[in-house]
Amino acid sequence: MIVSSIEQPSWFSPKKLLVIFCVINLINYVDRGAIASNGVNGTLGTCTEGGTCTSGSGIQGDFDLSNFEDGCLSSAFMVGLLVASPIFASLAKSVNPFRLIGVGLSVWTFAVVGCGISFNFWSITIFRMLVGVGEASFISLAAPFIDDNAPAAQKTVWLSIFYMCIPSGYALGYVYGGLVGTYSNWRFAFWGEAILMLPFAILGFVMKPLQLKGFTPAESKNVMTGLETGGSEVEGSCVSNGKDGFSVEGDAKYSTIYEQNEMNFATKIKDQISRFTKDMKMLLVEKVYVVNVLGYVAYNFVIGAYSYWGPKAGYNIYNMTDADLIFGGVTIVCGILGTVAGGLLLDFMTSSISNAFKLLSAATFFGAIFCFSAFCFSNMYAFLAFFSVGELLVFATQGPVNYICLHCVKPSMRPLAMAMSTVSIHLLGDVPSSPLVGVLQDYINNWRATALILTSVFIPAAGIWFIGIFLPSVDRFDEESENQISTTERSSATPLLGGTKTESTVSAAEV
Repeated sequence: MIVSSIEQPSWFSPKKLLVIFCVINLINYVDRGAIASNGVNGTLGTCTEGGTCTSGSGIQGDFDLSNFEDGCLSSAFMVGLLVASPIFASLAKSVNPFRLIGVGLSVWTFAVVGCGISFNFWSITIFRMLVGVGEASFISLAAPFIDDNAPAAQKTVWLSIFYMCIPSGYALGYVYGGLVGTYSNWRFAFWGEAILMLPFAILGFVMKPLQLKGFTPAESKNVMTGLETGGSEVEGSCVSNGKDGFSVEGDAKYSTIYEQNEMNFATKIKDQISRFTKDMKMLLVEKVYVVNVLGYVAYNFVIGAYSYWGPKAGYNIYNMTDADLIFGGVTIVCGILGTVAGGLLLDFMTSSISNAFKLLSAATFFGAIFCFSAFCFSNMYAFLAFFSVGELLVFATQGPVNYICLHCVKPSMRPLAMAMSTVSIHLLGDVPSSPLVGVLQDYINNWRATALILTSVFIPAAGIWFIGIFLPSVDRFDEESENQISTTERSSATPLLGGTKTESTVSAAEV
């Protein structure tokens, strides 16, 4: 019998895990808000009919970007995120997920430093892609870790607290970018973000890694490998020697070790691709998952464009001199209250996939009505009142939509489910929405009309989620993974809830 012990730091509790992940998520979205703020994003230079010209400001002014090119900066970030998310999700089955997060945060830190030293459109576009690559591991793997360690009766609330950092981060980014742009150079905004993220990137490597439910712990894999190969090694050592004392059969074995290593590497790559293909087929035939993601795509089309163009639209429609601060303040308050309220309400209703769809469709429909009505007012205060109510409602979706993604699939499928949800909502949602809204505005040159057209896309999102209410659904959180890990190994997959020390035992068959 072989026993392996996994020591966990006594200070690292589930609540501290949630706090750490929330801070990381907040910094991620501060970056997105900062690059969209007027202080960092800036404006183009203008010239009057009399020939008096004013120089531009921020990224757009320094690099002389059109609205389309400006919108592409947001989409460039998403390109890296979309490409890397499935890769990190697939690697989670063979590499410790916690370490993958550390790798991703290190890439993110390097990339935002690069944004601050960029010198033209293409250089900053490349670094924005790398920012997306760095965030991909965290976005795919953080939510499953939280779902594993949250109390059973508060899973949606914990997820809501984590996703509350999205609107809050965006809003803080608006304020942060506006202040940096006003009192200093826009480049310092990116360097400040790198300083904030660096400690968490280091933490991902120095802290003992955690395991995810549905995945066999690395220690157990090593033990099993030793048990499986031990017999063959003993058998090889018993082969009769030649006249020089060397095993003839051993010589033949080790003479081909290079070729075997090459074959093993090729086999691993082939197995990874085969596993990914199989898992993707399982996701695509899961109707609940597909309907949930389709609604999320339409929803994110609007939210993505709001987050990027919101301050500029507010500045032009209502002459908001402090558009960054106003939009940032409203989004912080509404994002926090709306997101947490959505999680609390679903837990109060009893967390289930069907109830989550009910909440998603209702909140999005009524939120769309209030947001659309807000842009119809000419008075800024009436706009802010209606828009605030609309944001409260639409942000209530964050906990329920991700609860469905995590619970409609097997535990081992959760990283891929989150990754492909992220890929889909960005590839079909906010990646095209930012440049498309820029093109629309360039064409009609009316920010109010542009905002009304954009807001109407909330209605299809509500309709798609309404369909989900009537789909047969099963919560698969407690289903055994295809790895069929034992009960003791499963306890290692949630070490924070199992105390400060977890033991996993593997028994070898008697010879």
